[in-house]
Amino acid sequence: MANGPLEIKAISAHRGGTPGRDVARDYDVCKLRETTFDNTYQTMPDTAWNYWNLIRFNEHENDDGTISWLMRKDQCMHCADPGCLAACPAEGAIVQYQNGIVDFNQEHCIGCQYCVTGCPFNIPKFNTKTKKVYKCTLCSDRVGAGLEPACIKSCPTGCLHFGSKEDMKQLAESRVTQLKEHTSYANAGVYDPDGVGGTHVIYVLHDARNPEHYGGLPSNPTVPFFVKMWKGPLKWIGGMGMALGIVGVFFHHLRYGSKDIDKEEEKRP
Repeated sequence: MANGPLEIKAISAHRGGTPGRDVARDYDVCKLRETTFDNTYQTMPDTAWNYWNLIRFNEHENDDGTISWLMRKDQCMHCADPGCLAACPAEGAIVQYQNGIVDFNQEHCIGCQYCVTGCPFNIPKFNTKTKKVYKCTLCSDRVGAGLEPACIKSCPTGCLHFGSKEDMKQLAESRVTQLKEHTSYANAGVYDPDGVGGTHVIYVLHDARNPEHYGGLPSNPTVPFFVKMWKGPLKWIGGMGMALGIVGVFFHHLRYGSKDIDKEEEKRP
């Protein structure tokens, strides 16, 4: 994922070509959230409209009775085929850039929450006060200025990396090879699901066969069927039905003409 000036790839509910990169946004004032202790190392139970990144901690019992501590950085996956953008009916509310970032523009958000149901990762969160939906933007403002996202910049251990999808995929594959050759993790792999066209946030999992163990990461996420139908066949069928209805009314008028109303009958109560 390259940083620098952002070039728009797709816009929700937009017809025609893509405009320039300047997209207005409406940021709501973020109030600090108190952490919640639930006897684990996880600071919060879930992400929220003003809490976009969460390190999920999971204790998984292995087949041999041992316990594995599985941690995952939960955030927007920035899908190549984003279900949130496909489901959104508000033009300009969701923007996908050429570098893979999927950004929300609250100024155009109508609060319908279709993006919430369209996301297979349960990421967009609704604010009941502003009636808007929010999520991680991968610091698109910083990336557009040539900087790294804040989470990458602040990571103290260097486990997070930022770059083009090709470079990050290559780095992830090299890490998988290292795990297989020098550890017992024979099932290590890269999480980059095809069901959403691949993601621009990828993970290296020590057990890629069971991503659900990492805080409920879906094994085969896809854009919901009703979103595909609504934005695909049903949209065209509805448009054709409307067009045929107009044509039918036109030919009915040509054949039968206007209906004359009996003036005496019109006066009756």
